[in-house]
Amino acid sequence: MINKLKDMFKRVYKCEAEKVFFAPGRVNLIGEHTDYNGGNVFPCAITFGTYASIKKRADKKIRFYSENFKELGIMEIDIDDMKYNKEHDWANYPKGVIWVFENNGMKIDSGFDILFYGDIPNGAGLSSSASIEVVTGVILKDLYNFDLSMIDIIKYSQKAENEYVGVNCGIMDQFAIGMGKKDNAILLDTNTLKYQYSSIKLDGASIVIANTNKRRGLADSKYNERRAECETALKDLQSELKINALCEINEDTFEKNRHLIKNEVCARRAKHAIYENQRTLKAVKALENKDIKLFGGLMNKSHISLRDDYEVTGIELDTLVEIAWKMPGVVGSRMTGAGFGGCTVSIVKDEFVDDFIKNVGEEYKKKIGYEAVFYVAQIGDGARKL
Repeated sequence: MINKLKDMFKRVYKCEAEKVFFAPGRVNLIGEHTDYNGGNVFPCAITFGTYASIKKRADKKIRFYSENFKELGIMEIDIDDMKYNKEHDWANYPKGVIWVFENNGMKIDSGFDILFYGDIPNGAGLSSSASIEVVTGVILKDLYNFDLSMIDIIKYSQKAENEYVGVNCGIMDQFAIGMGKKDNAILLDTNTLKYQYSSIKLDGASIVIANTNKRRGLADSKYNERRAECETALKDLQSELKINALCEINEDTFEKNRHLIKNEVCARRAKHAIYENQRTLKAVKALENKDIKLFGGLMNKSHISLRDDYEVTGIELDTLVEIAWKMPGVVGSRMTGAGFGGCTVSIVKDEFVDDFIKNVGEEYKKKIGYEAVFYVAQIGDGARKL
């Protein structure tokens, strides 16, 4: 892959790349829409992601090119002009990271040429945007010898997405991508950033990701709306409870105080976040006890809650999951990511994987009218220089 990246770079920029970097995508096994509610998530890094080859320049120009968006060509900016530009499309993600670095006193005194190539499907909900952000952060640290930890890079990347791109995301995606570890998922408490690695031994089963092929643009989806509904619910609960985040309380406390939430829709959003947080903790314990069946059951409940209480699934995701539930060898299946399109994640016994892909694919196409794409996911390491 390194040679392939260097060849692409030479073709586009007519000079040799100096270094090559990689940041993975991520899939969240359980714990959806809890990360901005102060709860726990359980993602893992996967082996496909975003590659970048780079060469430093002597002047103040930065040139961006993506092999995935060839039609947009090379985009050129000046280091001193980092303002958001809608026409720069995908390049606003790396630009946002550079902007955050500079705002935090990291002096970037010369430019660079950079080429990105991603084998994460765009808009699939496997975090191609966070992958670009984190790989950019790792590159800046390396290129300009900044004294930063991976956690700093993760925080800067999230800040870029929140304040520059304008998506009010939590920290999960960037964290999983930066801190990923082969054959492990990460139980992350998003309130404190305390985390632990949890070995994923699926005992003769595999993680199968299915992409609905329905594109979703997060910035203009209902993501920020859901977040606002949760904030409204929290404010209502705070009239009597001393809490800073929804996920600080458990199911019982929620049910006893649900009446404080004035709006029924906001109450359902809060219910999802609080119950999902507890489900995530139970799921990790189930894995530790090698109870894969319980883990799968909790995944299924997670999807039902995302469908009914949080209302972020939609016909494509529901169709994929409901077909999966009926298939032999399926331990559990749910939507993963922000929703409104994107992907599902299923745990499928190995001997059934081929049939699962064939049969779910056929039935999905019959119902929805276009094809889903399937990936058997390997769990890999986090962002790094290659």
